[in-house]
Amino acid sequence: MKTADFLSLTGSSLLAHRLRSLLTALGIAVGIGAVVLLTSIGEGLQQFVLAQFTQFGTTIVAVNPGKATTAGTSAGVFGTERPLTIEDAIALEQLPYARAVVPFVQGNAAVEYAGLSRRTTIYGAGPAMPEAFRMAVAIGGFLPEDDPTAPRALAVLGSKLRGELFRDENSLGRRITIAGSRFRVVGVMAAKGTVLGFDLDDTVYIPAARAMSLFNVNGLIEIDVMYDEDTKVETVVEGIRRVLTARHGRDDVTITTQQQMLDVLGGVLDVLTFAVAAIGSVSLLVGAIGIVTIMTIAVNERRNEIGLLRALGARQSQVLSLFLGEAIVLAAAGGLAGLLLGTGLGQLLQFAIPALPVQPSLFYVVLAESIAITIGLLAGVLPARRAARLDPVEALRAE
Repeated sequence: MKTADFLSLTGSSLLAHRLRSLLTALGIAVGIGAVVLLTSIGEGLQQFVLAQFTQFGTTIVAVNPGKATTAGTSAGVFGTERPLTIEDAIALEQLPYARAVVPFVQGNAAVEYAGLSRRTTIYGAGPAMPEAFRMAVAIGGFLPEDDPTAPRALAVLGSKLRGELFRDENSLGRRITIAGSRFRVVGVMAAKGTVLGFDLDDTVYIPAARAMSLFNVNGLIEIDVMYDEDTKVETVVEGIRRVLTARHGRDDVTITTQQQMLDVLGGVLDVLTFAVAAIGSVSLLVGAIGIVTIMTIAVNERRNEIGLLRALGARQSQVLSLFLGEAIVLAAAGGLAGLLLGTGLGQLLQFAIPALPVQPSLFYVVLAESIAITIGLLAGVLPARRAARLDPVEALRAE
């Protein structure tokens, strides 16, 4: 059988039963469309989260009290670790590659001004925080260089909190009350928005030592070290560990690099994307069943045609290829339509909900189309084998 004849027979068969072919391809299209749409949402979420996470820079190492064990728990559970202190942060500033070191304390308290009160997040930090985390000050300045262990009672407001408490009034130099203690406002941060669920505009920044006293804690929850870009992260980690081991007498801290954080986040989000793709793939099973059903019906309806082909000298392999070709064409056409459907729905969804990130993944797009063709091949095998094995004489007798 010539290639032209093969293509002609395949095309004429599909066109002769347009509605049946359309419905079969539609089953595959819906499945592929679901996979593309769901993986686009998953990929979009992954890119969104990683972008949110890396906007603070990629040369930051976080140091937390307590040594993480293989079980994932901290020695701090038993109170045996030494807390991180302001002095530890000062010692880390002496590392030659440390560009900025930020002691960090977090809590929640009521902030009051002129009879107005708002409960919000309080961040205790150091003066290097804007540089380390790429944050800008809109009005005034950030916390100035001061005695780290006994700083003045100064505060920097988030843009939203400043608007809530002061309206159109100038906030610089005003005194606010945080958990009963008075602080003087020296600056207002530029709007940063919500990052990973934390509203950085609805907050107050005060010196870390003041925050420790305010929340009655004897240690920092974290020290963040920003290092020079041309320094290897392994060198930074080793230097931090060496300094803190010398100060604490043993290695009792957990050091986490930005890449480790990104690897964990990426791994979790990859699993999420794969999971939604698997859910969407369930509908592909329905499409496969549809192809098997349609091709089985086609074999029964075309027994005369099969018998005539065999009588004219067509080999079993050619008949097998004919029916497999029809199944693959149906699946491939359905897959292409599904790609267009999924991509189109994704764009409409992003237009309707701009905050929802939708990012089609080339990997999953190619995988989805490959799966569609594979489904057509597998689903068409049994009907095609049955057609190829028909006895020519018996097939010609069929009406």
